[in-house]
Amino acid sequence: MKKRILAILCISALMLTLFTGCVNKGDEGSSDSGETTEATETTDTAEAEGIQASPEFYSKADLSVLKGKKIGITIQSLQNAYWAGVMTALQEVLEENGANVTIVACDDSSATQIGQIENFVSSKCDLIMVHPSDAAAVEDTCKEARDAGIKVMCCDDPMKNTDGNWVLNNTDLGIAIGELCGDFINENYDENNKAQVTVIGYPQTTILLEREEGIMQGLENVASGKYEVVANQAAIDANAAQTAMETILQKNPDCKVVTGIGAGAMIGADEALQIHTGGNIPEDMGVFTTDVTKQQLEQLADKTYPAKGIIGFEGSDEDTAASCAAMFAFILSDQLEQQNVFRGFAPITADNVAEISAGMK
Repeated sequence: MKKRILAILCISALMLTLFTGCVNKGDEGSSDSGETTEATETTDTAEAEGIQASPEFYSKADLSVLKGKKIGITIQSLQNAYWAGVMTALQEVLEENGANVTIVACDDSSATQIGQIENFVSSKCDLIMVHPSDAAAVEDTCKEARDAGIKVMCCDDPMKNTDGNWVLNNTDLGIAIGELCGDFINENYDENNKAQVTVIGYPQTTILLEREEGIMQGLENVASGKYEVVANQAAIDANAAQTAMETILQKNPDCKVVTGIGAGAMIGADEALQIHTGGNIPEDMGVFTTDVTKQQLEQLADKTYPAKGIIGFEGSDEDTAASCAAMFAFILSDQLEQQNVFRGFAPITADNVAEISAGMK
């Protein structure tokens, strides 16, 4: 696995160098809200063009431009552990750099979010960041904000009426999750002793379906012939994932490998497998997902849980907040060369979990 991780990091570094020039859902988190309504796409993220971000890219931002700026942020939910941590860290870094920031949650209501954006316009914000419940629903309101001379940034969706979009390529993210899991399978299984794998997805949401499809591609990329998917279950939060995994283990007691689309999948599957094994986790048992929450990191560091790897984004809450603040600075100073900036990601394992944990809120 270490060789594969190094390979991923090296490839990512090369790509980044090339591009640099220009849910209560309780204790689980996700970079998507996980609502059951179909997402309305404004632009296909996988096909959108843009800049591949890197630490070097963000380091070029001049955060002094934030001083005295009025910034309004509306996100899907502050009950989501991932976003709650990031927003806490983001408020700190913005205020440290002299910005006046207001952060509100729309609780996954487009009507509420439209009202929040309108309030930010009325209060004459310099920049508004939208983490949309439904990107299409807020396009016109974001256009009105820009017509009023306010900069607009979208997080997670490649919207049209913005000055910048900070987005993930969810297919590539899924591939990275699948390949990390596939490396583990290669180390512990072979064609004569195939890994029994459960995939926990959430096809009700477009971007999470892209992630799930990427996971399947990543598994096949590196571990073809050495695994069989014995269950494919939809679950977004930890409780649902745990219940689903417990049911799966009744039918497939030898299933030892789980991969999924978010923190809920890891936390829930970890709990089910810990109960199933009595905390005696065999070396060939592992859980692999994305998102970065405190509970995930704690379980990754605790050998009585089967968590083995997370594909994280910028790193810790503090790392993500610093990168987001850099995006604000680029947009406020008209230095963003392309509308879409794709967030980077890299593996978090037992080797670097302590470092990431130190920057969590």
